[in-house]
Amino acid sequence: MKLLIQPGDGLDRLVKGIRKAKKSIEVLIFRFDRPEIERALADAVERGVFVHALIAFTNRGGEENLRKLEKRLLADGITVARTAGDLVRYHGKLIVVDRKELYLLAFNFTYLDIDRSRSFGLITRNTTLVAEAVKLFEADTKRQVYSAGSNRFLVSPVNARTQLARFIKGAKKELLIYDPQVSDRAMLRLLGERQDAGVKLRFIGSVAEKRLQAFELKRLRLHTRTMIRDRKDAFIGSQSLRQVELDSRREIGVIFRDAGAVKDLVRTFEEDWAASASDELKEEADKQEVKQKTLRPRKAAKRIAKSVTKSISVTPVVKKIAKAISKKAESGANGRTIQKAAEAIAKDVVEDTARDVAKEAVKAVSDAN
Repeated sequence: MKLLIQPGDGLDRLVKGIRKAKKSIEVLIFRFDRPEIERALADAVERGVFVHALIAFTNRGGEENLRKLEKRLLADGITVARTAGDLVRYHGKLIVVDRKELYLLAFNFTYLDIDRSRSFGLITRNTTLVAEAVKLFEADTKRQVYSAGSNRFLVSPVNARTQLARFIKGAKKELLIYDPQVSDRAMLRLLGERQDAGVKLRFIGSVAEKRLQAFELKRLRLHTRTMIRDRKDAFIGSQSLRQVELDSRREIGVIFRDAGAVKDLVRTFEEDWAASASDELKEEADKQEVKQKTLRPRKAAKRIAKSVTKSISVTPVVKKIAKAISKKAESGANGRTIQKAAEAIAKDVVEDTARDVAKEAVKAVSDAN
């Protein structure tokens, strides 16, 4: 069993697998823009290999490209079939070579998925998994009903919900999960129960439950759906833990136990977790800094206002004016003269206070910054 890690492993192993085919190649296609794969399939036909492509009847925004791909593959001598339209979407990705080797992929045959997204794939010669993949391919090509024959080969909407729920329930210590959107209510409930039971849960992606810790994948686009249980068992597939992908779309995944592959998955997860957590914490720190810079002038303004209130005390002003009025009255001054004297005193007091407040304001702003 071999693990493919994207970005990094690229197309080499896929092209190599196609090139070594002697009898047959069966391939499921949802999105496709890699000429290297297309050339390898055409070359296989020239060698006498029977190549059968099952292409999704639709994908978001790319139907025209799918129809163009069909025409090119047909022109290369490849047998082409189109998936039925009874499901919301046909999202599975796999290649079977000579009905002996299975390439189960969480990524599409595209530059975006392979070069700029975190995703995984699995290469296996396990006879049970290969046989199930062939059976599914034939059923969907002939538009017949697929009946699941293995608890480790997960197909939506046939047995994926049941087996993924069982996988989650089996966690004793830890679940590490890559998933762009965990939102299915039943799955969220199971995950919450596991956390309450002491299982450590960590998510890279999005989770519709605040008490479950999740970080958005940074520096890369997230495309895989992967779970690692107790660092022993793992799931890789195309189905997120959300209702539509479990119940209304064709999604394909595999549960496996392989020490080397699981170790590499854990290592990659820990690296992504550390990078994402670090970036998220830095973003939060930056937000707090901006918030503090916004609050500092406000605090300074409040401080200045308080200073003004304290500085402009009514009592001293009133006392000075009263004293001046008394003196003017004793000297026999008229009302108009007394009024002007009072206004002059008030003006002097306010000007003195204003100078003091200005000095205080400069000091407060300086302290705030």
